[in-house]
Amino acid sequence: MDDFNTLLQGSAKAHGHLCPGQVVGVRMAMLGCRLIGLDNPRELPQIKKLIVYVEIDRCATDAIAYVTGVKLGRRSLKFIDNGIMAATFVNLETGVAFRIVSTESSRDLARKYASSGCTDKRRQQIEGYTNMPDEILFRVAPVRVDVPIHDMPGPSRFKVRCEACGAMVRDKKEVLLNDRVLCRSCAYGPFYQELENEERRKIA
Repeated sequence: MDDFNTLLQGSAKAHGHLCPGQVVGVRMAMLGCRLIGLDNPRELPQIKKLIVYVEIDRCATDAIAYVTGVKLGRRSLKFIDNGIMAATFVNLETGVAFRIVSTESSRDLARKYASSGCTDKRRQQIEGYTNMPDEILFRVAPVRVDVPIHDMPGPSRFKVRCEACGAMVRDKKEVLLNDRVLCRSCAYGPFYQELENEERRKIA
């Protein structure tokens, strides 16, 4: 694995800018991979041994994806929408897994670990998160993650057609409701609203 500064520069470029979340994400990914025994997760054969569960859709997640090489499309990046700056790193070969949480106290301590002349809060966080020890920046716990077969990387093993709209639902994401197999949009309502014919004509 590349050194921290190289990974941070690459991550910031891929993300679009350098921010405190990039520092946290790069360090979290480096620590997570080290704890589960992977030193080159972006390349074969290790790329097939790793799944990462992230719990927030913020800057740190982009950094974690960059450092580890995990991707939604590869099914090695899993998003659990908890709103917590945390990630769980799983070695699929050994079963070893660790959940790492960014501590809230590290925000207040960032200034202590930044250079003495730094007064800009954002810069203080970048420097502070770069310099503070892992045990202050993170809370780490060994965990067990039972990854179900339908969540594993690779081709779809399960698929079924929604009885309402006809969409093909893969990977056990269907819902059984009132004895009908449905996609989640038909079961719970979609996140979008289809346009009426008059509205469609306006954008045609």
